[in-house]
Amino acid sequence: MAGLLAMTLAQAAAFKAVLIAPEDDPRLDRNRIERAYLGHTGGPAADGIRVALKEAALELESAGATVSFEVVNVAATPEAARAAAEKAEKGGATFVLTDLSPAQTLAVADAVKLPVINVGDASDALREKDCRPRLFHTLPSDRMRADALAQTLVAQKWSGVLLLTGPSPADAQRSAVAQAAIKRYGLKLAGSKPFKLSGDPRERDLANPALLTQGSYDVVWVVDSDGEFARSLPYRTVLPRPVVGDAGLTAVAWHPQYERYGAPQVSRRFTRDAKRPMGGHEWSAWMAGKAIAAAAVEAPKGPAAAVHKALAALELDGSKGVTMGFRPWDGQMRQTMLMTDGQGVVSLAPSDGILHPKNKLDTLGADAPEKLCKARG
Repeated sequence: MAGLLAMTLAQAAAFKAVLIAPEDDPRLDRNRIERAYLGHTGGPAADGIRVALKEAALELESAGATVSFEVVNVAATPEAARAAAEKAEKGGATFVLTDLSPAQTLAVADAVKLPVINVGDASDALREKDCRPRLFHTLPSDRMRADALAQTLVAQKWSGVLLLTGPSPADAQRSAVAQAAIKRYGLKLAGSKPFKLSGDPRERDLANPALLTQGSYDVVWVVDSDGEFARSLPYRTVLPRPVVGDAGLTAVAWHPQYERYGAPQVSRRFTRDAKRPMGGHEWSAWMAGKAIAAAAVEAPKGPAAAVHKALAALELDGSKGVTMGFRPWDGQMRQTMLMTDGQGVVSLAPSDGILHPKNKLDTLGADAPEKLCKARG
């Protein structure tokens, strides 16, 4: 029996996945992790990928394939990311995964002829003007989150939106996405105001909810990539109104309290192995691991080109009750969004009543007719 097993393993097709991640990731700073900002990552992306590959071990063995996994940490420059990607390709990698900034992700995608799966950056540019033919995304884009929120506001008939925007460049970009979603779904922008957290007493009023939330509105939408101001906003508005966006009601890829379609079992397995709850970033990494394993099972004998083709055409179960795969026009994984207040899942998006001629999931994010990704035709 031992000899037969050794022979089987020797004959198994060997595939390799390499995750390129930041060397000193500010998102994983101890203070940020302890604050547990809603929608932010809670730990290394590698944990989710390892859990998925562990779960797929039996299926891979039955198909006669193996997938090894390696993590490479790099400095926060595109040059370092590019060098790591080139080394991974020369070292026989079949897939490259990234948990990097947009500039570093593009450097990786341009450096190799392998599929690159982005598990950690939500920038719309990576799915639109800066897209690449072999770049895939498991984390929902900023636009997907904004569309999910806008659909939810329509369903609740909260039509008048007061938009509060933080001071960072990321906040400005995401605020523009939010305004586009507000317009797209026929909501009314009741006001738009900037906020700023500052230790300067002269700027104290710039983060004063009593001043920022004056006026008439149905809901307050806060855009705060940092998260510190947003978490203090609910229940402090002038009018008794709900808060959405980066606090209050938030659109996420996953929440550990989701209780349908086998989700509790997924969350428990991840928590058991990673010793922390499964959030949206963890789910994104887990789905990337599932996609890699599924592609290897689909084309267990290779060559690498066949595995890459299988990846693009996958239909996956992510325990959200829908079949998910990568959109051919931008590489984004179709998926349901979970609307959460941090305690549990309040609702799902796409919302009831939202229609689409082909796939309702394509109401979240850029749709094919928009042709925003030129690199994929």
